[in-house]
Amino acid sequence: MQQSNDRKPVVSSAKISRRNLLAGAAAASIVLVQTASGKAFQAALTASELGSEDPTKVPGVPPGTLGTRSPFEKPTKTPSDTSSRTPLQDLHGMITPSDLHYERHHGGVPAIDPAKYELVIHGMVEKPMVFTLADLKRFPSVSRIAFLECSGNYRGSSDGKIRPQEICGLTSQSEWTGVALSTLFREVGVSPKATWFLAEGGDAAVMTRSVPAHKGWDDAIIAYAQNGEAIRPEQGYPVRLFLPGWEGNANVKWLRRIELADAPFMTREETSKYTEAVGGGKIRQFSFTMDARSIITYPAYPAKVEKGWIEIRGIAWSGRGKVTRVEVSTDAGKTWQHAALQQPVLDKAITTFRYLWNWDGTPTEIMSRTVDETGYVQPFLKQLLAARGGNMGYHFNPVTAWYLQRDGLVLFRGT
Repeated sequence: MQQSNDRKPVVSSAKISRRNLLAGAAAASIVLVQTASGKAFQAALTASELGSEDPTKVPGVPPGTLGTRSPFEKPTKTPSDTSSRTPLQDLHGMITPSDLHYERHHGGVPAIDPAKYELVIHGMVEKPMVFTLADLKRFPSVSRIAFLECSGNYRGSSDGKIRPQEICGLTSQSEWTGVALSTLFREVGVSPKATWFLAEGGDAAVMTRSVPAHKGWDDAIIAYAQNGEAIRPEQGYPVRLFLPGWEGNANVKWLRRIELADAPFMTREETSKYTEAVGGGKIRQFSFTMDARSIITYPAYPAKVEKGWIEIRGIAWSGRGKVTRVEVSTDAGKTWQHAALQQPVLDKAITTFRYLWNWDGTPTEIMSRTVDETGYVQPFLKQLLAARGGNMGYHFNPVTAWYLQRDGLVLFRGT
C-alpha cells in the first residue's frame, strides 16, 4: 500500500527530560569511568534507569576492560569472620563463578607478590629445590574440573528459614589448572621411603597439614589458575595445593613449602582440630575424603511455589569418585525416584540433577540422596548422629529435606 507523502510525523507524548537529552552522550562519557574496577556498567546506568527506557532507543555502554554482571543480578556470598558461603540456590550448572567460590581463612588473605613467590620442596628427596612461579609454569600443565568442600560444611535451623547457601554453601566447583605434584616429585627425586609430606601456607596462620605421599603421586595439583584465570587471592594466589575429593583444610592455600617425610607431622590442624568422634569413645584422625552428598537447591527456602509442575533441581558430589545415581522423594522418604543427571558426570565433581514433579498442593517433604560409584549411599542425619555419638563437628553429609506448606512457602526440614 502506497503511503501518503503528507503523512505527519509521530510525536511521542513522553516528556523530554534532562536524562533523555543526555542519553546520546552517555556512551561517550562512560569511557571516563574506571572500568578496571569492574563496575562500568553499573556506573553508567542503574537498574532503575535501565528498566525505564526502551533499550533500542538509548545508546548502550561501550566495551570495557572488565566484564560485569547485570545490575539486575545480585548473587552474594554469606560472610562471617572466617568464611563466606557460595549462593548455591542462585547458580546454574556445575561451575561456580570464581568470585562466588566459598572462602575459609585462618589468618586472613595475604598479599603475595608473584614476582617474589617461591615454593621450596625438601626433606626426603635427592635434590631439594626452590621453584619460582615462572618455573612452575614451564612444566607441562594439567587441568581438571572438581569440587572443593570444607569438612565443617553443615548447618541446620530450628525455624526452617535457612537457604542451601547456609546449610552447605562451603562447597564450590572450579576448573583448576597447574602442574601435577607428581611431576615435581620426580623433579626433586622423592625417596621411596617418604610416605607423607607437609604442606605449608604463606598466610598469617602459617597453615600446615600432613598429606599422604600417595595423594601427591596420584592426582594432586599445584594450582596457579582457576576457571581460566590466575587463582584469586581468596583461593590462594599465586599458588595453592589442590587435592581432588579431599577436605578443604588439607588443600593448603598460598603454598610456600613442601617437606617429605616418613611419618605425619601432627600439626595443630590435624590433632586439636579437624578430627571427629566416630562412636565408642574413639576419635578419627586424617579423615581426608569427602563423602557423597546432595541437596535440592530449588525449590528451597525462601522460594514460594504454585501448585502444578515443578522442576526439582539440585547438585550432588562425592570425593570417592563419580556420582552414579541421585534419588528424589516427594513424599517424605516413603518412595524414591531417579533424577536425571546433567552430563558430563565427572570424577570427584559436582553433578547437577533434575526431576519433574506435579505438586497437587498437599503439604509434603521433598529430599534427595546420592549414591556414588563405590556404592556409598548418602545417610540420614539420625544415622550420622547414631554413628558419631551426637558430634556435629566435621564430615556431616546428611540427607536434607524441604517442607512445602499449603501456601507454597518452602522451609528447611532436617531429616
